[in-house]
Amino acid sequence: MTTVELKKVLIHRIAEINDVSFLKAIKTILDSKTDTEVISLTPDQRFEIMESKKEVEQGMFIEQEMMDKEVFAWLNGK
Repeated sequence: MTTVELKKVLIHRIAEINDVSFLKAIKTILDSKTDTEVISLTPDQRFEIMESKKEVEQGMFIEQEMMDKEVFAWLNGK
């Protein structure tokens, strides 16, 4: 049985289950094997991300190496 076929069988079998505690147990197992995590963002967070992307596209950023040099110079200037 291929992976796709097995997934279809499992989806069909799970759809027929009405036992909430059993479904929660399956969900726990699936959650432990899922590689991706869904992150919910607020509208403000989405806005900030979009604004940051625009700034990067416009070249309005500083690379880490340059920032490290500036911080080092600032710390040694005290």
